[in-house]
Amino acid sequence: MAHETTHGTKLVGLPLSVVSPVDVGRLIRELETIDNTVLEQVLRGQTTTVPPTSRLMAQTIELNKINLLDEGDRKLLTQLLTTVRDKAPVLHISYSADPTPVFIEKIMGWLRTEIHPLVLMTIGLQPNIGAGCIVRSTNHYFDCSLRQNFMNKRELLMSKLLPEEQPA
Repeated sequence: MAHETTHGTKLVGLPLSVVSPVDVGRLIRELETIDNTVLEQVLRGQTTTVPPTSRLMAQTIELNKINLLDEGDRKLLTQLLTTVRDKAPVLHISYSADPTPVFIEKIMGWLRTEIHPLVLMTIGLQPNIGAGCIVRSTNHYFDCSLRQNFMNKRELLMSKLLPEEQPA
């Protein structure tokens, strides 16, 4: 998946703030809008300028060192985003409460380093898990919740809560 820009640099990937398939979809739609705007400006003979971009797009452009005025760079970025949307692994992680943006960024950094450089994540809420999380992929399920830990150690917990009677 090594795409090259006109500057000879390779597209690196996605910033850590691009977390979910929804974010990738937004980037694709924004890139289509930018492409249409630049094309209109060229057809009208106007000076081509890039319209204001979202924070996610600005981070993606900066990370990949893309020139949005260059049609080739826009096409490469579109190709990268489309490939990510269609083929990147997606994990669904459920927490008991909404995770903070800083936590999400740290998790994404770890996932992209250790699992896959273009992994995406959807976040769900399950207040009944207590603490920890539940991770699902297309073919795996990991229950890392406190509830599951207590269930696995129920006998030990009960033995500590209800001490055995001492013989007289």
